[in-house]
Amino acid sequence: MRNSRQTPSIHTGSMADIAFLLLIFFLVTTIIPNDKGIPRVLPKKCVDPPCDLTFNERNVLRLELNQKGELRADEALIDFSELKETLKKFIDNNGDKSCTYCEGIGFVGSSDNPTQAIISLQSSRKSRYKDFIAIQVELNKAYFELREHYIAKTFKGRAFSQLSPDEIKQVRDAYPLLISEAELK
Repeated sequence: MRNSRQTPSIHTGSMADIAFLLLIFFLVTTIIPNDKGIPRVLPKKCVDPPCDLTFNERNVLRLELNQKGELRADEALIDFSELKETLKKFIDNNGDKSCTYCEGIGFVGSSDNPTQAIISLQSSRKSRYKDFIAIQVELNKAYFELREHYIAKTFKGRAFSQLSPDEIKQVRDAYPLLISEAELK
């Protein structure tokens, strides 16, 4: 007697084609965000030697992050919570009294004005990345607050989004982001 049971078969060739088409569709339509990191504009390449920058030592705030996560500002140990105010006082100091928009106390041992204030950040190779990023965040906060205050004073309450490109350039020129992660000599 013949086996009356037959096993039904499913043709899987077209299923493989559909799976392949779905894979291609998702690869093409998926957007992979690549905007990670800290946005910084690198300095232009020096073409005319000498390429050394001369600066007054009092215009440099040296920040050092060691492998233990301790932060020093000009050799004094400070807490991360104090960093933003320390940066704002240093940048907005107006030591040479040439800055008309600054509100600093004019301490002789600190920066002349915001256009000359340089923040030098040194970190140990064994420093935690989290601590380095925390310093960068506080740097951005300090400059943001100084620029916002400048906008409120200069442009009479207009928001940053309402400024023209020339006005934005004026704000950035008033408080330029001068950060060095190279060893200063």
